Amino acid sequence: MNDDSGTTVLVVDDEPDILDLLSSALRLSGFDVLSADSGTAALAAAARRAPDIVVLDVMLPDMDGYTVARRLREAGNDVPVLFLTARDAVQDRIAGLQAGGDDYVTKPFSLEEVILRLRAILRRAGAEGEERAGRLRCADLELDVDAHAAQRGGEQIWLSATEFNLLHYLMLNEGKVLSKRQILDRVWAEADGRSDRIVETFISQLRAKIDTQGPSLIRTVRGVGYSLRAPGQPS
Repeated sequence: MNDDSGTTVLVVDDEPDILDLLSSALRLSGFDVLSADSGTAALAAAARRAPDIVVLDVMLPDMDGYTVARRLREAGNDVPVLFLTARDAVQDRIAGLQAGGDDYVTKPFSLEEVILRLRAILRRAGAEGEERAGRLRCADLELDVDAHAAQRGGEQIWLSATEFNLLHYLMLNEGKVLSKRQILDRVWAEADGRSDRIVETFISQLRAKIDTQGPSLIRTVRGVGYSLRAPGQPS
């Protein structure tokens, strides 16, 4: 049984029917719901009352959802974001991750899927809070798990909640080869029903953020999975 009472969701969509349907379904599931029908209204709502998670449509009348997510991040708000998108192309998923998204649902969607995705993101964020402590280091990459911050070579790196959880898992297992299935089960949980491709997408996104700052740390072990290793560390 899921207890979502006290969890605040900000739902953002410019289509009244979808906004009402999502808001009603989430309230019936026990969530506290805030709603907005534009990017400007969403940013204002998040500023008035910080939500625990945001369901964010990509296509909005005044600005796209990616811009809304980026502005939230620029304001120092690292709230998890679930994008609603009418397209399932790889470039659209990558754009969402670059903007700070944690997951996406493609329209048309089922209400059950949206709720399951929300709970999975919240579960991952909660697991992070329970398990992380202190600091982790690999070469010049440092993860401050208490402050939920990462830096490499002294340069701050912004990570979404899911990217942080993925990097945390890799750093906890530094030097070990982790299969896609291991990563999927630990970072996304088996109930998500995701394929291995989401692991590939997030690994690619994580590399773009940390491996451009110095020698590559995330290594692909062909046919097996991935490993985080310091330069010079044997494969």
